[in-house]
Amino acid sequence: MRPAPVVLGLVFLAVASAAAQRSDSVAARYAKSELRIPMRDGTQLFTAVYQPRDTSRRYPIMITRTPYSVGPYGPTAYPRSLGPSPAFMNEGFIFVYQDVRGRYMSDGDFVHMTPWRGMAGARATDESTDAYDTIDWLVTHIQHNNGRVGIWGISYPGFFTASSLVNAHPALKAASPQAPQADWFLGDDVHHHGAFLLASAFDFFITAGLARPRPTTEHPGRFDFGTDDGYAFFLAMGPLANADRQYLKGRAPFWNDMMAHGTYDAFWQSRRVAPHLRDVKPAVLTVSGWYDANNLHGALLVHDAIDRQSRGTSNRVVLGPWSHGQWSRGTGEALGDLRFGSRTSQYFQDSIQFPFFKHYLEGGEDLDLAAATAFETGDNRWRTFDSWPPRAATPQSLYLHANGRLSLVAPTHDEGNAFDQYVSDPATPVPFLERHDTGMKPDYMAYDQRFTSTRPDVLVYQTEPLAADLTIAGSVRPTLFVSTSGTDSDWIVKLIDVHPDSAAGDPTTTATSSGFQELVRGDVMRGKFRNSYSKPEAFVPGKVEPVSFGMDDVLHTFKKGHRIMVHVQSSWFPLVDRNPQKFVDIYRAKAGDFTKATERVYHSTLQPSRLELPVLP
Repeated sequence: MRPAPVVLGLVFLAVASAAAQRSDSVAARYAKSELRIPMRDGTQLFTAVYQPRDTSRRYPIMITRTPYSVGPYGPTAYPRSLGPSPAFMNEGFIFVYQDVRGRYMSDGDFVHMTPWRGMAGARATDESTDAYDTIDWLVTHIQHNNGRVGIWGISYPGFFTASSLVNAHPALKAASPQAPQADWFLGDDVHHHGAFLLASAFDFFITAGLARPRPTTEHPGRFDFGTDDGYAFFLAMGPLANADRQYLKGRAPFWNDMMAHGTYDAFWQSRRVAPHLRDVKPAVLTVSGWYDANNLHGALLVHDAIDRQSRGTSNRVVLGPWSHGQWSRGTGEALGDLRFGSRTSQYFQDSIQFPFFKHYLEGGEDLDLAAATAFETGDNRWRTFDSWPPRAATPQSLYLHANGRLSLVAPTHDEGNAFDQYVSDPATPVPFLERHDTGMKPDYMAYDQRFTSTRPDVLVYQTEPLAADLTIAGSVRPTLFVSTSGTDSDWIVKLIDVHPDSAAGDPTTTATSSGFQELVRGDVMRGKFRNSYSKPEAFVPGKVEPVSFGMDDVLHTFKKGHRIMVHVQSSWFPLVDRNPQKFVDIYRAKAGDFTKATERVYHSTLQPSRLELPVLP
């Protein structure tokens, strides 16, 4: 074992050498300049521009606006690659990277999910005006540009990309918001249906959410959890109020802003992108993944808003079998316990993304891209549609029955007990991961779900083996008739594809054992928001009420011989923060507010709990 450090050192040197060679290759073909571009209010934004050294022709401009640094900084420091994929750098574009207002080397103050001008508390500029002013300056001052601009970005840069579509500059011809944040209360990586996504939000705001006192090139260091067991860490932390007291200590102001706004009020609504996506002029390619735990919701919102509010726009969407941003790296052949039988990320980069931008920014070749391109999990194939969700999908209900049965047939008579029940204890919440992790593990949806199936606080329902394939395309919508002994509860529903016991060696999964439980979609509804996200309501203990919500879209085939399974539970920790099960402001809850509750789910003829599935013929 003694030679190991030498071997590791040689590996490190080899990797460093390869990275240096890639940087040298970029420098050989592109000239770098660092600029400060003035905005209409005088604020200057730090911008790195990479121009082809070959000046014999004019080039389109490709922009990324980011809060995550445009480094490496310095006129002679080059990154290892440029653009969304290697095809762009090989083709030749003018690549522009900009630190957004108030981040890293740009002037001004950063405001998370910047409110729009005209909204309460908003300033005279927003991200749409900063994008407009940036483009206007670039097409006027950067030599050898062809007057056509594209913009792209993943996650937060996807939000800035979507923002650029509002009152867009005439030179902006194509935009690809990829996993854009669009609504931090109803969906995306801070809340789902009003329930706080603790692991995701804490992991982000403890590092990237820290305030920047002055322009800097330094990256914030990673937070040391002192353990790899996030379940134990967050359980020991206690109520949400302890996060700032014990760890953030006022260094992440937006965290405390969130804690002061526990309902869907003007604070959150002023940060929504979708209402402003009207009369969009640039062509749009929205992208996300079925397993994107961060911002699939935002991508669906952006695409749908443009479809409804800007009908003349060239508006496309791509939805693949990916975790957050996976389409931009690697091959996309597998995720977690799942494998997909092809290089899905490579296909997207070469056959969809590059042709899209090349067509709108350079012209020439015809563009043969469908309105919607989506990967069908279960069958492992790409499909195209003339709209998303597909118009051919029709709702079909999947009903909960007594004795753990699940059926496409509604209850026709009361089958013994009209309900199933469990005790939900905030002191021992249901985990969302079998293995240890301190954040929102990006591939958590791609792992076997059997580790919670036998818990007494998880209700399990399943069908008989399917006699034929069943394909669903669109949003799954649970409607549960429930009661609680408390005054508030979370309701988590998981839709699961159960592989047959004889499925060892199944080509769609790397799991070696049969009976694999594949999570197709899971989501949470914070019960107090069941009737209104702005005006929460307490439950009356013991009173039966319907709780209904829509899950993010899917395209999945349950194969013949598989079973469909549904889990119902009231915690999913620490993905979702613990509900005290008492009607309080959870952001200000005290340890004594957390209490056990008996939860009931009804499945009678008059109270038929069910999931509405969008079934393709």
